[in-house]
Amino acid sequence: MTTAAADIRYRWNMGIEARVLLLLTACLLAFGLATVYSASAIYAQNKNIGSGFFILRHLIGVSAGVVALALFSKVDAEKWSKWSWPLMLITILLLLLIILPFTEHIAPRLRGSRRFLIGSSLQPSELGKIAVIMWTSMLIVKKGDVLRRLTKGLLPFLVIIGLLDVLVALEPDLSVAMMYTLTMGIILFAGGVRIGHFVVLGILSIPLLWTQMERLNYALLRMTAFFDPGSAPSHVSDQLRQSLIAVGSGRIFGVGFGQGRQPLGFLPLAYDDFIAGSIGEEWGFVGMTLLILAFAAFTYLGFRIARTARTQFQQLAAVGITTTIVITAYLHIGVVIGMLPTTGLTLPFVSYGRSNMVLSLLMTGILVNIGSTHEKVIGSRATDPSFGMQRAPA
Repeated sequence: MTTAAADIRYRWNMGIEARVLLLLTACLLAFGLATVYSASAIYAQNKNIGSGFFILRHLIGVSAGVVALALFSKVDAEKWSKWSWPLMLITILLLLLIILPFTEHIAPRLRGSRRFLIGSSLQPSELGKIAVIMWTSMLIVKKGDVLRRLTKGLLPFLVIIGLLDVLVALEPDLSVAMMYTLTMGIILFAGGVRIGHFVVLGILSIPLLWTQMERLNYALLRMTAFFDPGSAPSHVSDQLRQSLIAVGSGRIFGVGFGQGRQPLGFLPLAYDDFIAGSIGEEWGFVGMTLLILAFAAFTYLGFRIARTARTQFQQLAAVGITTTIVITAYLHIGVVIGMLPTTGLTLPFVSYGRSNMVLSLLMTGILVNIGSTHEKVIGSRATDPSFGMQRAPA
């Protein structure tokens, strides 16, 4: 006797936007690998840690990120709606773990901040970016028309995301707190929240923000260095000055790959927070323009994917992912050319790092899945309950 059992699975077919997005991401990754090596090799050699130290560590992040991209491009993005609350709670617990006074042995202070767990391997604030995107998108869908009310609609978002802002500000990392709030605001705007509520709350929050900036003296010093570089302390404005020198010396076509002088030690973190400065020096105005156009293309593709998303949740998540990656990139570029105060944000897909690299590629994988269609593949397999059992002799 036999019975038929259905074997149901999904086959994902990438749309044209998702395919082009993958190609664009691959180009940025390849360019980033070359730039990180160029910007870090001599610096690492001078530190007696070997010229390949940073690029090898960077490759670990790229490899893990590519695996995450491949995996989550095949996982139905709608599942993130169910995972959003657990993800948010895990993020809050990890951020709390970082700032507690008795956890400094696992969250040491680096460059004046406590942002990493287990040395420099895990940065919970990066996990917070995807938590903000998925949780905000989920709650907008859940609230529906109630979203247009202030207390029951908008207030829960402000409470939870405000808690995340406070936790990362205590590290301190005001630039990430700003990104959380900005991402939430963009997704809420896409979800149909009333603009008047934002205006009122923005005006009411100005005194609180100013108080926090006064408490965090380094933020005021960075603002001073931006508006009046000559009057700012040298240890605050030197990085910006060297970045401007690097970009300016690149002129139209740059000094050539591997020929930049800033990686010799003039520009701090030339392979990380200021990697666009190295790009401007070696590739010039043309290289910076192509970089800006690459992220403009990422914006176009991401919004095209959002427009054709299968559900409202996926549409909002696609908007959040796209804007988070692109705004981070443009803020980074704006800093190195002196248009914005120093923020400490990395350049997605390009800057040295592992937490940010894995997160950026993971989010790209989700975006690829949203930009894909799926079809059920139903197979059947015959099973015999008596299979494998010996018959008794007659």
